[in-house]
Amino acid sequence: MGKSCRIAIAALVTAALTDFAAGAAPPLLAPMVQDHAVLQRGKPIPLWGTAKPGVSVTVALGLDVATVTADGEGRWRTVLPALPAGGPYTLLAKSSDGETQTIRDVLIGDVFLCSGQSNMELPVSVASNYNADIAGATNASIRLFHVQRTSSAVPRTDFAAGTAWAVTSPTSIPDFSAACYNFGKALQPVVHVPVGLIESAWGGSVIQAWLSREKVAEIGGYGPQIDILSAYAASPQEGEAAWRKFARNWWATHDPASAATPPWRDPTHSNKAWKPIAMRGSWRNGDASTLKTFDGIVWLRTTVELTEDQAKQAATLSLGPIDVADTVWIGGNEIAYGHGYDVPRNYSVPAGTLHAGENLIAIGIYGGAGPLEPADRMALELADGTAVPLTRSWRYKLSVTADETGPISGIPWLNQYGLTDLYNGMIRPLGETPLRGIVWYQGESNSGEPQEYRRLLAAMIADWRRQFGAETPFIVVQLPNFGPMTTKPEPSNWAEMREVQRKLAQKTPHTGLVTAIDIGQTDNIHPTNKQELGRRIALVAERLVYGMKMTDAGPEPFSAVRHDAKVTVRFVRATGPLVVYGANRPVGFQLCDEENRCQYADAEQRGGEIDLSVPKSLKPARVRYCWGDSPLCNVYNTAGLPAGPFELPIAKR
Repeated sequence: MGKSCRIAIAALVTAALTDFAAGAAPPLLAPMVQDHAVLQRGKPIPLWGTAKPGVSVTVALGLDVATVTADGEGRWRTVLPALPAGGPYTLLAKSSDGETQTIRDVLIGDVFLCSGQSNMELPVSVASNYNADIAGATNASIRLFHVQRTSSAVPRTDFAAGTAWAVTSPTSIPDFSAACYNFGKALQPVVHVPVGLIESAWGGSVIQAWLSREKVAEIGGYGPQIDILSAYAASPQEGEAAWRKFARNWWATHDPASAATPPWRDPTHSNKAWKPIAMRGSWRNGDASTLKTFDGIVWLRTTVELTEDQAKQAATLSLGPIDVADTVWIGGNEIAYGHGYDVPRNYSVPAGTLHAGENLIAIGIYGGAGPLEPADRMALELADGTAVPLTRSWRYKLSVTADETGPISGIPWLNQYGLTDLYNGMIRPLGETPLRGIVWYQGESNSGEPQEYRRLLAAMIADWRRQFGAETPFIVVQLPNFGPMTTKPEPSNWAEMREVQRKLAQKTPHTGLVTAIDIGQTDNIHPTNKQELGRRIALVAERLVYGMKMTDAGPEPFSAVRHDAKVTVRFVRATGPLVVYGANRPVGFQLCDEENRCQYADAEQRGGEIDLSVPKSLKPARVRYCWGDSPLCNVYNTAGLPAGPFELPIAKR
């Protein structure tokens, strides 16, 4: 660019600054662009927003200026040239009818989106080493953009109130994602450019909520839910009626107790086959041993005694939150269908439903933890203000396992359990914001459907790349260890999910995997060591995003070959001989036959290979390593990074 051209542009920007200083600051620009924002370096900078239809909008950033006209709906869009890392800049916008907006302290650097469920949302304030993080929160080159929780049945262009950029400081990081912040904290000193971190996460969310409507329709399998969501967007009443019909059909189809003549909710049905249960909250922590690890449908029963005057009234049945879905009947009458572990159940009971004397309340529950409130906090609240506590004896009976029923659909518009609703409210408003990469930490809420997750995660990666760029690097955090350890090989949905994540990252271009199998907690689904997790995410980003030659992962399995009475597993990316911690030989290996009968295998390390002894009673077809909810495994590389869980077919030499 010639000197005279630069002088002319500088004069234009100076004049714009003078004009803008006198005006107010209506939101001409999209909400992604606010004070302290980071814009992606090295890529054209798209800017968009709203103004009055037909007016022209001029934007200026540094020495670059562009003018565009708002369309008939008041929308406008323009693109400024790419800039190298640097700043701070002031971004200016002015419309021809006098509206102005000034965005200050804008940096040009690398922008990353961090999304997922509670392990991505977990804030710095409850992670390990909180005091150290607070004391070290002084790097102003790291900027934070916390997207507030927003569920929407239709795509949005704006965020919920309170969504804003912030400079890293002891006051800005406590409520920000610990995984995302520690990733940025580890990465920025290595890449030496400003780093913008966008946190858009919601605890307990299912992956279905994070896909766009277009992608869900494209992959198929969710037609009825899409129709229900459309009905709700047009009329909440129609949507709720459609959902009730859908839920009724699911329970009737999948639950034996919800058949045409369901004896479990019949008031005259005997309690003889039902076991007593002390309702003190989640049965995971209760004294009913069969419920501690059960996942599926359980029915509960209790009764309330009412007078004639009480029975004539309408009422509200208050049960507190329930994990995760339920159907409720009183005296053989359908009352409600609910969903969501953090959604209090307050169900309307129409007048005429109740009767004088004993009324049976039957609750079918799909999920793992059951009611999360004790019985003394549950009540039938009558219209006259009287509350009848549900403290009579409770009984339960198992119906069917979750493996037999398959997963249950959430209410399509309900918070983190819905369909496309978090994409609509928390991803779509990001628009075409250029990103350097995406970090995804989710899967716990979909652990009961690993094969469906395989296609959903692949679809979501493609979906988000359609929005942010076809080659946007995508980093998947593999599920950590969580749950009880076992004394023998057992089926594990969490292990299946980890294998889905591993294989997808392996075969999907520009995709990386972060192994977390050794930094979870057996008794805490929210492991607090997010410092090490953030460091590992940064290592993967350094290789995948920046092309640095370094070790970002542990040893990876290459082959498993049978020869005589041994199976040899060969590893790559081991950075030298394998390292075995805590024992004089590797542990955590299983050999499985074609019928999925598995046995632990004795193992011996030889450099970058491990030999497994084949039991005489087994004809192994596959090797599994680190397989289980909370497996014990001890193979690492010399960089101190673990070999992750895997399953490999066995070849014959």
